[in-house]
Amino acid sequence: MTNQHITKHPNGWQVKGAGNKKPSSVHQTQQDAIAAGREIARNQESELFIHGKDGKIRARDSYGNDPFPPKG
Repeated sequence: MTNQHITKHPNGWQVKGAGNKKPSSVHQTQQDAIAAGREIARNQESELFIHGKDGKIRARDSYGNDPFPPKG
């Protein structure tokens, strides 16, 4: 389970697993990178961190097992 990060890349935007040196994939648009990263995060039941152009995290999605599921 590796958290995925969407960050700026010289050729656009990249999907990169936490701690990885190389990106999983590189995309022309952030939206395409988010879609690819979301798929990986779902498959691995991990977190997806979406960074803005400034490098700061602007959004986060969780696809793992929720340790505090809603009661109902």
